[in-house]
Amino acid sequence: MDLLPAQEAAKIYHTNYVRNSRAIGVMWAVFTICFVIITMVVFIQPYWIGDSVNTPQAGYFGLFHYCIGNALTSELVCRGSVLDFSSIPSPAFRTAMFFVGTSMLLIVATMVCFSLFFFCNAGNVYKICAWMQLASAVLMVMGCMIYPDGWDSPEVKRMCGQRTDKYSLGNCTVRWAYILAIISILDALLLAFLSFTLGNRQDKLLPDEFEVQGGAGNENR
Repeated sequence: MDLLPAQEAAKIYHTNYVRNSRAIGVMWAVFTICFVIITMVVFIQPYWIGDSVNTPQAGYFGLFHYCIGNALTSELVCRGSVLDFSSIPSPAFRTAMFFVGTSMLLIVATMVCFSLFFFCNAGNVYKICAWMQLASAVLMVMGCMIYPDGWDSPEVKRMCGQRTDKYSLGNCTVRWAYILAIISILDALLLAFLSFTLGNRQDKLLPDEFEVQGGAGNENR
């Protein structure tokens, strides 16, 4: 069985390399879009902590919006707005909202950067996106760590009981949005790692031997 000439083998290797890189790039882009949706849900939804069967009042809290049951009517009274910092019950909640919101904006900006693939070097675009995703992960970590510092606010204690304190929920429980925020940190780190890898692979798409032979062929022409 005859072996392929070196140049033809290099071409086949290069074609497969490009095809695999593009497939992984498409997968990275899809997961990035999914991550944008996750961060938006985490930021908007008021289900970071909530009541349990042992809490004095029913209710739930998010980064800025919260609802607590009325002691007389048992109806939920909701307050808090992203545009009104004074309505947010704790400075820690406001700080966490800022970090998580900035993390969300960075990921949205990453998706906007997809358009740069049509104008700029793909390797550089991947690396820019990687740094943005890494920064988003760091900001999300800070938001998740600072948020429990506000659990000693009077509004949270009214729902969770007087045993509630900073980093101690008393009778309340952690809800799904907080858990999703923690999972999103791992997601952002994996996406950043994959983006760095893709950026480095783009820099090495053409083997040196293939580039030299191609250049020599052009000179002979």
